[in-house]
Amino acid sequence: MSGERLTCEQLRDAYELYALGSLEAEERDEIDAHLARNCPHCRQGVADAMAMNVAVLSLVPEVAPPRALRSRVLAAAGYERPGWFWAGGLAATLMLIVALWLGVQERERSIQLAEARRDLLGVTAERDRLTQALQFLSDPETAPASFGRGQRTPPRGYVFVHSQLGVMLIASNLPPAGEGKTYEMWVIPKGGVPRPAGLFQSDGTRALHLLPGPLDLATLGVVAVTVEPAAGSAAPTATPIIVAQVGA
Repeated sequence: MSGERLTCEQLRDAYELYALGSLEAEERDEIDAHLARNCPHCRQGVADAMAMNVAVLSLVPEVAPPRALRSRVLAAAGYERPGWFWAGGLAATLMLIVALWLGVQERERSIQLAEARRDLLGVTAERDRLTQALQFLSDPETAPASFGRGQRTPPRGYVFVHSQLGVMLIASNLPPAGEGKTYEMWVIPKGGVPRPAGLFQSDGTRALHLLPGPLDLATLGVVAVTVEPAAGSAAPTATPIIVAQVGA
C-alpha cells in the first residue's frame, strides 16, 4: 500500500482512542504514519486527546475490583466442585475468561472516556475554557499540586500553575456552595495577603476554574478556595475548603 489512505480530517475522531491505546491496528498505523512525517494536525490532535484524558481521569474516583468477581466468573463458567484431576484445565479456562472480560471492560472504559471528551468539546459555551485547559495540560512547563489526597472528607483534585498561563483548578467532591453563595479562588503569595482569583460554580460536585495571566512562581505559596457571597469578597470571609501548597 502506497501513501496514506486516510486524511487528517478522517482521522480526527480516532485521536481519543489512539491516546488511550485502544484504536484498531489499521487506523493506528495510519496515525503513526502521519506522526512519523510530523503532520501538525495529527500531532496537535493526539496531544490534545492525551491532555483531556488526563483531565477526565483526574476526576474519576478510584474503584477497587468487586470482591464478587471471582464468584461471578466461576458461575459463568458453570463451576461447582471440580475434581482435582481437571482443576488445572479449568484454571486455564478461567484465566482466559478473566482476560477476555477485562479486555472488554477496558475497551468500554476507553470508549466512554473518548465520548466524554467529545461531549466536553461539543459544548460551544465551554470551548474557549477547554482550549485553555488543554493548553495548560499540554505545556511541559505546567506544574501540578494535588490537594485532599488521603482525606476522608471532600474536596480533592489538582491545581496547575504556569508562569505565563496562570492557574487552573480541577476539583471534585465539592461541598454545596449554598443559596446565594459561590466559590472564590485566592492566590496567596508567601507571607503575603490573599488576592482574589475569580468566582466559579460547580456542576454539583465538580468544578473547573481558570485564572489566566502571568504568575510569579518564585513568590507564590498557596492557592485556596472559600465559599463566599454570590458577589464575591475582597478578602476571604470563611475557612478555606481547598488549600493547595504550590510554592517552590
